[in-house]
Amino acid sequence: MKTVSVSISIVCLLVLAGCQSVPARMPQAEPAPSAACYFPASQAAGSHDALTRSITLLEEWGFELETTDTELGLVTASRQRNLIGYYDPYDNAFGYGRNMQVFGGFGLGSRGSSIGLGVGGRVGGHPGHQAVEVERVSLLARGDAIRISRDIRRFDPLGDLRESYNASNDDFCLRFQGAL
Repeated sequence: MKTVSVSISIVCLLVLAGCQSVPARMPQAEPAPSAACYFPASQAAGSHDALTRSITLLEEWGFELETTDTELGLVTASRQRNLIGYYDPYDNAFGYGRNMQVFGGFGLGSRGSSIGLGVGGRVGGHPGHQAVEVERVSLLARGDAIRISRDIRRFDPLGDLRESYNASNDDFCLRFQGAL
């Protein structure tokens, strides 16, 4: 009997393993980066000082440099801001955003029964914590062209990532080109 149950378990495992599939395509940034985020360095400042002027511009806009590699022509910078009153609209468990939770239970035993009820609330997450938006820009000034990549991530007051998206759009890249 034991060998029959082991055989059935192996057959079930093989059937479930056959249900796996590979993705139809590799993951891609969506929306796709704007064409304005790739432009000739000669438009901006000339190929030799485009990197230096880009660093200066990012610092003027409030970004802090994270990494720089002048040989590669690569710069990574980020800035963050607090999000006042931010909550995740997709997280409706326990009335998130309404700050009220009700829970309870009922039990039977050999000596009788009991009922329990509790009410709890949350006021803005943990004290001293704030929801944060982190904006990160990577810039590659190589040869005669500049390429900009930008993403935005939002974290809730607990530090969990709630939103992340590619923000390499016309607005940012055209403003960067114009200011450079």
